[in-house]
Amino acid sequence: MTETSSVHTMAYPDRSIRLGSVGLPVPYARVRVVKLDDNGRLERNCAVDEIGVVIMAGPGVFDGYLNELHNKDAFIDGNWVNSGDLGRLDKDGFLWITGRAKDLVIRGGHNIDPAAIEEILFQHPAVGLAAIVGQPDAYAGEVPVGYVQLKSEATVAPGELEAWVRDRTPERAAVPVQILQVNPMPLTGVGKVFKPQLRWDAATRVFSQVLSPLREKGVDCSVHVGQHGSHGSVAIVSVAQVPDHQRGAVADEVHKMLAPFVLRHEVVFK
Repeated sequence: MTETSSVHTMAYPDRSIRLGSVGLPVPYARVRVVKLDDNGRLERNCAVDEIGVVIMAGPGVFDGYLNELHNKDAFIDGNWVNSGDLGRLDKDGFLWITGRAKDLVIRGGHNIDPAAIEEILFQHPAVGLAAIVGQPDAYAGEVPVGYVQLKSEATVAPGELEAWVRDRTPERAAVPVQILQVNPMPLTGVGKVFKPQLRWDAATRVFSQVLSPLREKGVDCSVHVGQHGSHGSVAIVSVAQVPDHQRGAVADEVHKMLAPFVLRHEVVFK
């Protein structure tokens, strides 16, 4: 992380090497693994080998971003920078990274780590790439939904991948409500799955379905979920061919339909 002068932990040649661990803190650097509440505030330090959010402090940690807007969630408990990573500290202080905090799917207060479910999907012989993201849900906040890119010329039957996961995980809440095929899978410049694009796709599908009663009544509306400069993600509901005197009523109906969802939305008339 550039926020920690690039290196904060490392393996030492005169100490034991633990494959899979990112090592021990460099001199004067400090690492904690903590539990945060729903508002991102510190609750407590995690126990040995308990997975939580990795936070770091020390002389190599920066003082903050130039844009104050970006500092809102950058620090925990004073000057401890929030890495955004999930990890655990073993009994000897070695740090193990297990995932990204922002990738967690929070289903009715139940935290679901996508990595474990993705690993199950990768075990299926037809799956080339797999990703689990949170899909907006009016009741649970979000539910897990899966995206896969199949290997060349591979096929799967409807429901086959959902059953594959269901049979291999004891965590019922973690079973994806749906697994969608995409080709190609959206990737970053370094070849990692670009999960924001999948979250936007999942939200667009849900909101489009929620707004279907409006379309059935003859209202020309569509929804697109994407990146927003200050709100992270936003759903833009575009409404066309509605007279000025009816726009207020249509906007109120859209707001009422989407009110149960935590994702911000805006109505635009064309």
